[in-house]
Amino acid sequence: MTRFWSSLTPILAAALVALAMLATPAAAQSLDDLRASGQVGEKFNGLAVARDSGVADFVEKVNEKRLAIYVEQANKQGVPTTQVGMVYAQEILEQVPAGTWFLTKDGEWLQK
Repeated sequence: MTRFWSSLTPILAAALVALAMLATPAAAQSLDDLRASGQVGEKFNGLAVARDSGVADFVEKVNEKRLAIYVEQANKQGVPTTQVGMVYAQEILEQVPAGTWFLTKDGEWLQK
């Protein structure tokens, strides 16, 4: 019986690693990779958009960081956070990889 469990240990370990990778697909990929693949898009307001529900948690974390920056800049400049986000959106659009989707203010998806 011990030999049986010993032979299963590496298989179980590999299965657990595989499950962990499936549970967090975005963790292994960069934002640029996800944008290039179409899983993540950018929005006119400077926030990322999950175009694939499997990366929603990743996008939420990206947006939390971005919003913190936008709020800080808005407070320094005395302007609305939304205005800062739109300025950053233009900068982001200039730097994203080819294939990135962008959601316009009119609700239209365009691909760079």
